[in-house]
Amino acid sequence: MAQAANTAKRMAAIQVRVDSGEPELTATQTRKRRPTRRKMRRRNERTHRWNMLVRFALSSSALGLGLLGWGAAARKLVHSSNTSQTQFDAIIVLGYPATTDGDPSPRELASVNEAVREYERGVAPKLIFTGGAVANQFVEARVMAQAAEAQGIPAAAVLTETQARNTLENACFAVRIMHAHGWQSAEVITNPVHQRRAAMIFSRMPITWRMRAAPQMEPQPAGGDTAEALWEDAKAAHYLVWERWLERCRP
Repeated sequence: MAQAANTAKRMAAIQVRVDSGEPELTATQTRKRRPTRRKMRRRNERTHRWNMLVRFALSSSALGLGLLGWGAAARKLVHSSNTSQTQFDAIIVLGYPATTDGDPSPRELASVNEAVREYERGVAPKLIFTGGAVANQFVEARVMAQAAEAQGIPAAAVLTETQARNTLENACFAVRIMHAHGWQSAEVITNPVHQRRAAMIFSRMPITWRMRAAPQMEPQPAGGDTAEALWEDAKAAHYLVWERWLERCRP
């Protein structure tokens, strides 16, 4: 009975095609029109892989934006000092790469000029220049020290820290020099964009400190401040997630 019913259905389908002018399909053609299980499985696997890639991209973007926002918030909320005093044992000048011919870069020279002014105002009797050879073969601390001495700062008032390769090491190694001399307080000079992230790091150092931004000497390109601020937000997030836990430095 079932076989007869199936046969009747096939015959009815054939009659419909004949009546409509469609050619009759063979059994092979009918099978070709139907997707095989293997093709369906491959199609489903491709769809699954694509969905996973999209989810991963969205999750990574959300995580990146979240970390960037965390870094931005931390920079915005950080204090610029932990004291109200106006005189210190030393002035710490954070490094910045020199030019490729060994001259102070505009940003480096701006920090030196501000340190010289603060020294002449009697803010501190000693200058600590910190920074190694990071971007090229020229040691940042030595280039800055030479520029300060060229402006009349006595060599006896100048100390250099020549190993630091990032802001955390700048702070840590400079504070080591301070402790070796029995100094407990410092004014820290750097460029305005870098100032807040540097304050995040110095807030964990066992000294009394105050940040001071050196006025920029070079004109900023359109959008330059925004790009630098975003880069500083990213570095701040890296410090919060990685550096302060896994790259600890004991002054």
